[in-house]
Amino acid sequence: MKSYLVVWFSSEGGTPSEVNNRLTAMGFKAMQGAFDYVYDWGSNASLDDILQIGDRVQLTLKGLDVTFKIETVGGN
Repeated sequence: MKSYLVVWFSSEGGTPSEVNNRLTAMGFKAMQGAFDYVYDWGSNASLDDILQIGDRVQLTLKGLDVTFKIETVGGN
């Protein structure tokens, strides 16, 4: 399974490099295309796992004035 992340920035918020540093420290990898980052679970993730990583992303990006969307695909 993989969780994909799209991040929208504000000119009044954190820099893209700061957002990148925080997300990559969590295990996300930057990518080009329709999504900005991907998190590879390596196996199936439960709904609780997905919610927990969403919570972690929110806490990690808190105060940077960014908005994000997370989409998880794959698995059964």
